[in-house]
Amino acid sequence: MRVLVTGTAGFIGFHLARRLIRDGHEVWGVDGMTTYYDVRLKQARHAQLKKHNGFSEHLLMLEDAEALDAVTEQARPEVIVHLAAQAGVRYSLENPRAYVDSNLVGTFNVLEAARKAEVGHLLLASTSSAYGANTNMPFGETQRADHPLTLYAATKKATEEMSHSYSHLWKIPTTAFRFFTVYGPWGRPDMALYKFVRGILEDQPIDIYNDGDMWRDFTFIDDLVESIVRLIDAVPVEGEPVAGAADSLSPAAPWRLVNIGGGHPVKLLDFIEAIERRLGKPAIRNYMPMQKGDVPKTFADASLLEALTGYRPSTTVEQGVDAFCDWYLEYKPEG
Repeated sequence: MRVLVTGTAGFIGFHLARRLIRDGHEVWGVDGMTTYYDVRLKQARHAQLKKHNGFSEHLLMLEDAEALDAVTEQARPEVIVHLAAQAGVRYSLENPRAYVDSNLVGTFNVLEAARKAEVGHLLLASTSSAYGANTNMPFGETQRADHPLTLYAATKKATEEMSHSYSHLWKIPTTAFRFFTVYGPWGRPDMALYKFVRGILEDQPIDIYNDGDMWRDFTFIDDLVESIVRLIDAVPVEGEPVAGAADSLSPAAPWRLVNIGGGHPVKLLDFIEAIERRLGKPAIRNYMPMQKGDVPKTFADASLLEALTGYRPSTTVEQGVDAFCDWYLEYKPEG
Protein backbone atom coordinates (compact mmCIF):
# COMPACT_ATOMS: atom_id res chain seq x y z
CA MET A 1 0.00 0.00 0.00
CA ARG A 2 1.20 3.51 -0.80
CA VAL A 3 0.70 5.87 2.14
CA LEU A 4 1.45 9.59 2.21
CA VAL A 5 2.13 10.70 5.79
CA THR A 6 2.52 14.35 6.73
CA GLY A 7 4.72 15.22 9.70
CA THR A 8 7.09 12.22 9.48
CA ALA A 9 9.89 14.12 11.23
CA GLY A 10 7.53 14.75 14.13
CA PHE A 11 7.03 12.53 17.16
CA ILE A 12 3.89 10.66 16.09
CA GLY A 13 4.52 10.77 12.35
CA PHE A 14 7.96 9.20 12.81
CA HIS A 15 6.60 6.29 14.81
CA LEU A 16 3.71 5.70 12.41
CA ALA A 17 5.97 5.83 9.34
CA ARG A 18 8.41 3.39 10.93
CA ARG A 19 5.61 0.95 11.71
CA LEU A 20 4.11 1.17 8.21
CA ILE A 21 7.51 0.56 6.64
CA ARG A 22 8.06 -2.46 8.86
CA ASP A 23 4.67 -3.78 7.77
CA GLY A 24 5.83 -3.61 4.14
CA HIS A 25 4.09 -0.44 3.01
CA GLU A 26 5.57 2.34 0.89
CA VAL A 27 5.66 5.61 2.83
CA TRP A 28 5.98 9.04 1.29
CA GLY A 29 7.00 11.31 4.15
CA VAL A 30 6.29 15.04 4.07
CA ASP A 31 7.68 17.44 6.66
CA GLY A 32 8.55 21.12 6.86
CA MET A 33 11.28 20.78 9.54
CA THR A 34 10.04 23.88 11.35
CA THR A 35 12.07 25.35 14.20
CA TYR A 36 9.37 25.07 16.88
CA TYR A 37 11.88 22.82 18.68
CA ASP A 38 15.41 21.54 17.97
CA VAL A 39 15.51 20.52 14.32
CA ARG A 40 18.31 18.07 15.10
CA LEU A 41 15.79 15.80 16.79
CA LYS A 42 13.59 15.90 13.69
CA GLN A 43 16.56 15.19 11.46
CA ALA A 44 17.55 12.26 13.67
CA ARG A 45 14.07 10.78 13.30
CA HIS A 46 14.18 11.11 9.51
CA ALA A 47 17.66 9.61 9.48
CA GLN A 48 16.19 6.51 11.08
CA LEU A 49 13.45 6.32 8.45
CA LYS A 50 15.80 6.87 5.52
CA LYS A 51 17.63 3.65 6.37
CA HIS A 52 14.68 1.82 4.82
CA ASN A 53 13.94 1.51 1.09
CA GLY A 54 10.23 1.88 1.77
CA PHE A 55 10.59 5.54 2.81
CA SER A 56 11.03 8.64 0.67
CA GLU A 57 11.62 12.07 2.21
CA HIS A 58 9.96 15.23 0.90
CA LEU A 59 10.78 18.47 2.67
CA LEU A 60 8.15 21.14 2.16
CA MET A 61 5.68 23.28 4.05
CA LEU A 62 2.05 22.26 3.72
CA GLU A 63 1.21 25.90 3.12
CA ASP A 64 2.95 25.45 -0.25
CA ALA A 65 0.02 23.95 -2.14
CA GLU A 66 1.91 23.61 -5.42
CA ALA A 67 4.73 21.61 -3.81
CA LEU A 68 2.30 19.39 -1.92
CA ASP A 69 0.26 18.71 -5.05
CA ALA A 70 3.41 17.75 -6.94
CA VAL A 71 4.44 15.20 -4.31
CA THR A 72 0.90 13.80 -4.05
CA GLU A 73 0.62 13.44 -7.82
CA GLN A 74 3.93 11.57 -7.89
CA ALA A 75 3.09 9.37 -4.91
CA ARG A 76 -0.41 8.36 -6.07
CA PRO A 77 -1.28 7.45 -2.46
CA GLU A 78 -4.03 5.02 -1.62
CA VAL A 79 -4.16 6.48 1.91
CA ILE A 80 -3.18 9.84 3.38
CA VAL A 81 -2.49 10.21 7.09
CA HIS A 82 -2.29 13.89 8.00
CA LEU A 83 -0.36 14.35 11.25
CA ALA A 84 1.61 17.53 10.56
CA ALA A 85 0.45 20.50 12.61
CA GLN A 86 1.62 23.28 14.83
CA ALA A 87 1.33 21.54 18.18
CA GLY A 88 1.40 22.76 21.76
CA VAL A 89 -1.36 24.30 23.83
CA ARG A 90 0.87 26.86 25.52
CA TYR A 91 2.74 27.97 22.42
CA SER A 92 -0.59 28.98 20.88
CA LEU A 93 -0.67 31.83 23.40
CA GLU A 94 2.70 33.10 22.14
CA ASN A 95 2.48 32.60 18.39
CA PRO A 96 -1.15 32.15 17.32
CA ARG A 97 -0.50 32.89 13.66
CA ALA A 98 1.59 29.72 13.34
CA TYR A 99 -1.54 27.71 14.15
CA VAL A 100 -3.63 29.43 11.51
CA ASP A 101 -0.96 28.96 8.85
CA SER A 102 -0.13 25.34 9.60
CA ASN A 103 -3.34 23.88 10.96
CA LEU A 104 -5.89 25.69 8.82
CA VAL A 105 -4.14 26.60 5.57
CA GLY A 106 -1.95 23.49 5.63
CA THR A 107 -4.89 21.20 6.30
CA PHE A 108 -6.93 22.83 3.53
CA ASN A 109 -4.11 22.03 1.10
CA VAL A 110 -4.05 18.42 2.30
CA LEU A 111 -7.80 18.17 1.74
CA GLU A 112 -7.39 19.49 -1.77
CA ALA A 113 -4.56 17.03 -2.43
CA ALA A 114 -6.71 14.15 -1.13
CA ARG A 115 -9.59 15.23 -3.38
CA LYS A 116 -7.40 15.35 -6.46
CA ALA A 117 -5.75 12.02 -5.65
CA GLU A 118 -9.13 10.37 -4.97
CA VAL A 119 -7.64 8.53 -1.99
CA GLY A 120 -9.39 5.51 -0.55
CA HIS A 121 -9.08 6.79 3.02
CA LEU A 122 -8.00 10.09 4.56
CA LEU A 123 -7.07 10.05 8.23
CA LEU A 124 -6.21 13.19 10.16
CA ALA A 125 -5.15 14.04 13.68
CA SER A 126 -7.12 16.15 16.09
CA THR A 127 -6.79 16.46 19.86
CA SER A 128 -8.59 15.84 23.14
CA SER A 129 -8.20 19.61 23.67
CA ALA A 130 -11.11 19.95 21.24
CA TYR A 131 -13.43 18.92 24.11
CA GLY A 132 -12.56 22.27 25.67
CA ALA A 133 -14.81 23.29 28.55
CA ASN A 134 -16.74 20.02 28.40
CA THR A 135 -16.95 18.41 31.86
CA ASN A 136 -19.07 15.37 30.97
CA MET A 137 -16.59 12.49 31.32
CA PRO A 138 -15.47 10.23 29.86
CA PHE A 139 -15.32 12.30 26.69
CA GLY A 140 -17.36 10.66 23.95
CA GLU A 141 -17.16 11.37 20.23
CA THR A 142 -20.87 12.14 19.96
CA GLN A 143 -20.75 14.85 22.65
CA ARG A 144 -20.84 18.46 21.52
CA ALA A 145 -17.47 20.22 21.62
CA ASP A 146 -18.36 23.85 21.04
CA HIS A 147 -16.22 25.66 23.60
CA PRO A 148 -12.49 25.39 22.81
CA LEU A 149 -10.24 27.03 25.39
CA THR A 150 -7.20 27.74 23.21
CA LEU A 151 -6.58 28.70 19.60
CA TYR A 152 -4.76 25.39 19.17
CA ALA A 153 -7.93 23.50 20.13
CA ALA A 154 -10.04 25.78 17.94
CA THR A 155 -7.88 25.16 14.86
CA LYS A 156 -7.95 21.40 15.39
CA LYS A 157 -11.73 21.44 15.80
CA ALA A 158 -11.90 23.49 12.63
CA THR A 159 -9.88 20.89 10.74
CA GLU A 160 -12.42 18.27 11.78
CA GLU A 161 -15.23 20.38 10.34
CA MET A 162 -13.28 21.17 7.18
CA SER A 163 -12.60 17.49 6.58
CA HIS A 164 -16.27 16.66 7.08
CA SER A 165 -17.32 19.14 4.43
CA TYR A 166 -14.82 17.66 1.95
CA SER A 167 -15.95 14.15 2.83
CA HIS A 168 -19.55 15.15 2.12
CA LEU A 169 -18.86 17.08 -1.07
CA TRP A 170 -16.35 14.70 -2.65
CA LYS A 171 -17.23 11.41 -0.90
CA ILE A 172 -13.75 11.06 0.59
CA PRO A 173 -13.81 8.36 3.30
CA THR A 174 -12.37 10.21 6.28
CA THR A 175 -11.46 9.36 9.86
CA ALA A 176 -10.49 12.11 12.29
CA PHE A 177 -8.99 11.00 15.58
CA ARG A 178 -8.56 12.85 18.86
CA PHE A 179 -5.32 12.04 20.68
CA PHE A 180 -5.08 11.95 24.48
CA THR A 181 -1.71 13.02 25.97
CA VAL A 182 0.59 10.90 23.83
CA TYR A 183 4.05 10.14 25.24
CA GLY A 184 7.00 7.83 24.62
CA PRO A 185 10.49 7.57 23.08
CA TRP A 186 11.50 10.25 20.57
CA GLY A 187 8.97 12.63 22.17
CA ARG A 188 9.06 16.42 21.79
CA PRO A 189 11.12 18.59 24.16
CA ASP A 190 8.06 20.72 24.98
CA MET A 191 6.17 17.72 26.35
CA ALA A 192 5.83 17.29 30.11
CA LEU A 193 7.61 13.93 30.29
CA TYR A 194 10.64 15.24 28.41
CA LYS A 195 10.80 18.32 30.64
CA PHE A 196 10.39 16.29 33.81
CA VAL A 197 13.11 13.78 32.93
CA ARG A 198 15.55 16.48 31.88
CA GLY A 199 14.84 18.56 34.98
CA ILE A 200 15.28 15.65 37.37
CA LEU A 201 18.52 14.52 35.75
CA GLU A 202 19.91 18.07 35.76
CA ASP A 203 18.75 18.80 39.33
CA GLN A 204 16.52 21.59 38.08
CA PRO A 205 13.01 22.34 39.41
CA ILE A 206 10.08 21.01 37.41
CA ASP A 207 6.89 23.07 37.11
CA ILE A 208 3.77 21.26 38.31
CA TYR A 209 0.57 23.10 37.44
CA ASN A 210 -2.65 23.35 39.45
CA ASP A 211 -0.59 22.26 42.47
CA GLY A 212 -0.47 18.76 41.00
CA ASP A 213 -4.25 18.27 40.92
CA MET A 214 -4.21 17.26 37.25
CA TRP A 215 -5.34 14.03 35.61
CA ARG A 216 -4.42 12.87 32.11
CA ASP A 217 -5.44 9.91 29.98
CA PHE A 218 -1.84 9.15 29.03
CA THR A 219 -1.50 7.21 25.75
CA PHE A 220 1.77 5.40 24.98
CA ILE A 221 3.04 5.98 21.45
CA ASP A 222 3.05 2.29 20.45
CA ASP A 223 -0.60 1.99 21.47
CA LEU A 224 -1.44 5.09 19.46
CA VAL A 225 0.31 3.78 16.35
CA GLU A 226 -1.38 0.39 16.67
CA SER A 227 -4.72 2.18 16.84
CA ILE A 228 -4.02 4.26 13.74
CA VAL A 229 -2.81 1.26 11.75
CA ARG A 230 -6.00 -0.60 12.57
CA LEU A 231 -8.16 2.43 11.78
CA ILE A 232 -6.63 2.63 8.30
CA ASP A 233 -8.56 -0.53 7.50
CA ALA A 234 -11.73 0.68 9.25
CA VAL A 235 -12.90 2.78 6.31
CA PRO A 236 -16.10 4.73 7.08
CA VAL A 237 -19.07 3.94 4.87
CA GLU A 238 -22.02 6.31 4.89
CA GLY A 239 -25.09 4.64 6.34
CA GLU A 240 -23.15 1.76 7.92
CA PRO A 241 -22.54 2.51 11.62
CA VAL A 242 -20.56 0.06 13.73
CA ALA A 243 -22.34 -2.02 16.36
CA GLY A 244 -21.32 -2.06 20.01
CA ALA A 245 -20.67 1.64 20.60
CA ALA A 246 -22.13 5.10 20.07
CA ASP A 247 -20.88 5.76 16.55
CA SER A 248 -19.89 9.25 15.43
CA LEU A 249 -20.40 8.29 11.78
CA SER A 250 -21.85 11.27 9.92
CA PRO A 251 -25.39 11.03 8.54
CA ALA A 252 -24.25 13.00 5.51
CA ALA A 253 -20.76 11.73 4.67
CA PRO A 254 -18.39 8.75 4.95
CA TRP A 255 -16.78 10.52 7.92
CA ARG A 256 -16.12 9.44 11.49
CA LEU A 257 -14.46 10.86 14.63
CA VAL A 258 -12.60 8.47 16.95
CA ASN A 259 -10.94 8.96 20.34
CA ILE A 260 -7.56 7.32 20.76
CA GLY A 261 -7.00 6.93 24.48
CA GLY A 262 -7.06 4.15 27.01
CA GLY A 263 -9.81 5.48 29.22
CA HIS A 264 -7.66 5.31 32.37
CA PRO A 265 -6.79 8.80 33.67
CA VAL A 266 -3.66 8.98 35.84
CA LYS A 267 -2.93 11.68 38.39
CA LEU A 268 -0.01 13.87 37.35
CA LEU A 269 1.74 13.32 40.69
CA ASP A 270 1.60 9.54 40.15
CA PHE A 271 3.11 10.06 36.70
CA ILE A 272 5.95 12.07 38.26
CA GLU A 273 6.52 9.40 40.91
CA ALA A 274 6.90 6.80 38.14
CA ILE A 275 9.64 8.96 36.61
CA GLU A 276 11.36 9.38 39.99
CA ARG A 277 11.36 5.61 40.54
CA ARG A 278 12.87 4.91 37.13
CA LEU A 279 15.58 7.57 37.48
CA GLY A 280 16.28 6.76 41.12
CA LYS A 281 16.14 10.36 42.30
CA PRO A 282 13.44 12.78 43.44
CA ALA A 283 12.22 15.78 41.52
CA ILE A 284 12.59 19.31 42.81
CA ARG A 285 8.94 20.28 42.65
CA ASN A 286 7.80 23.79 41.82
CA TYR A 287 4.04 23.89 42.35
CA MET A 288 2.23 26.40 40.13
CA PRO A 289 -1.35 27.60 39.56
CA MET A 290 -3.38 26.34 36.61
CA GLN A 291 -2.14 27.65 33.28
CA LYS A 292 -4.39 29.69 31.03
CA GLY A 293 -6.32 27.49 28.62
CA ASP A 294 -5.49 24.24 30.45
CA VAL A 295 -7.98 21.74 31.86
CA PRO A 296 -7.70 19.70 35.08
CA LYS A 297 -8.66 16.34 33.58
CA THR A 298 -8.92 14.39 30.33
CA PHE A 299 -10.69 11.05 30.10
CA ALA A 300 -11.37 9.18 26.85
CA ASP A 301 -14.29 6.92 26.10
CA ALA A 302 -12.46 4.31 23.99
CA SER A 303 -15.46 2.12 23.24
CA LEU A 304 -15.80 3.26 19.61
CA LEU A 305 -12.11 2.61 18.94
CA GLU A 306 -12.49 -0.86 20.41
CA ALA A 307 -15.67 -1.57 18.43
CA LEU A 308 -13.98 -0.56 15.18
CA THR A 309 -10.60 -2.22 15.72
CA GLY A 310 -10.91 -4.74 18.55
CA TYR A 311 -8.18 -2.79 20.33
CA ARG A 312 -7.68 -0.17 23.01
CA PRO A 313 -4.47 1.28 24.50
CA SER A 314 -3.28 -0.71 27.52
CA THR A 315 0.38 0.13 28.20
CA THR A 316 0.80 1.16 31.84
CA VAL A 317 2.36 4.46 32.79
CA GLU A 318 5.21 2.58 34.47
CA GLN A 319 6.00 0.68 31.27
CA GLY A 320 5.73 3.79 29.12
CA VAL A 321 7.84 5.98 31.40
CA ASP A 322 10.54 3.31 31.56
CA ALA A 323 10.64 3.09 27.76
CA PHE A 324 10.98 6.87 27.44
CA CYS A 325 13.73 7.09 30.05
CA ASP A 326 15.65 4.27 28.38
CA TRP A 327 15.53 6.18 25.09
CA TYR A 328 16.41 9.52 26.70
CA LEU A 329 19.44 8.13 28.49
CA GLU A 330 20.68 6.52 25.28
CA TYR A 331 19.93 9.43 22.96
CA LYS A 332 21.25 12.09 25.38
CA PRO A 333 19.49 15.01 23.67
CA GLU A 334 21.17 18.38 23.76
CA GLY A 335 19.62 21.70 24.75
